[in-house]
Amino acid sequence: MVEYKTAVSPDCSFLEMLDLLNEDLITKGEEPIAFDSDCREGICGTCGVVIDGVPHGPVRGAATCQLHMRNYADGDHIHIEPFRAKAFPVVKDLVVDRSAFDRIIQSGGFVSCNTGGAPNGNSVPISHDVAEAAMDAAACIGCGACVAACKNASAMLFVSAKVSHLAMLPQGEPERLPRAKHMVLQQDAEGFGSCTNQYECEAVCPKEISVKHIAILNREFGKATLAGVE
Repeated sequence: MVEYKTAVSPDCSFLEMLDLLNEDLITKGEEPIAFDSDCREGICGTCGVVIDGVPHGPVRGAATCQLHMRNYADGDHIHIEPFRAKAFPVVKDLVVDRSAFDRIIQSGGFVSCNTGGAPNGNSVPISHDVAEAAMDAAACIGCGACVAACKNASAMLFVSAKVSHLAMLPQGEPERLPRAKHMVLQQDAEGFGSCTNQYECEAVCPKEISVKHIAILNREFGKATLAGVE
């Protein structure tokens, strides 16, 4: 750990604070701190770091980029670390490689359809309750906070959100069983741990994805296993 001192406005976002600190370091001829960010609107999920032991910091339901310095008192010491998990190797400083999530999605987190003109949006009726439940799961931004918070570095909340939102929709029905099995097997192959249902993942998720989706994933995986899906 390296200690830095900087003065910033309470209106600065957490990432703006890191930007200003890096400007100071560059001015002094020192190497800036490497960190990931993109949208800075809590959408892309790339900004995740562990702040004072909590992925994304003290504000519940917010990503690191949505955290502001007004949440801290003057003179506070803030400890910032990268996400720690075997499947998230550290690239440099606060940057980790989250491509394991991409490979999990590639293994089954999609729907197949015939090419051609886009179908009419109302051609497949979906009830409001189902659509809302699917959207709640689809809100997952794949930041990896669930993995960083879990003592087992489990990715079950991420995987379950991706499996659950497709399993609820008619477009995802044809591939629902192989999807669940392939994504769970890929998760295991990437080195993520097992879920022990202690809910740390839900507590730190910036989109507040519910652990109920893990139960849905377990049910889908069980059905796929009983059906002998390869």
